[in-house]
Amino acid sequence: MKISVSDRAHDYVVSEIGLEPGQGLNFTSKVYGATEIHDGFSVAIHVKDPQNEAILAQEEKDGIIYFTSQEDDWFFAGHDFAVDFDPDKENFVYRFPNA
Repeated sequence: MKISVSDRAHDYVVSEIGLEPGQGLNFTSKVYGATEIHDGFSVAIHVKDPQNEAILAQEEKDGIIYFTSQEDDWFFAGHDFAVDFDPDKENFVYRFPNA
């Protein structure tokens, strides 16, 4: 599994969520919604210390760690994960490029 975070998404995380180097943003599963790979489940985000997590996959940008945890392996298993940001909707856009 590979995570990729666009510059647009990263800029939003820094400017609006206020994350700084050393902090982490955890992408996890949640009940409700749908994705390209699951119906009834979608993606949630949580600000977490990545040093306290069993990391499944990560990408670092400017010292901020974007990651998924081992506990969500069932959700992300076998899929790459791409994160972008839609400024018109002011929302993250999640894709699974190899789905």
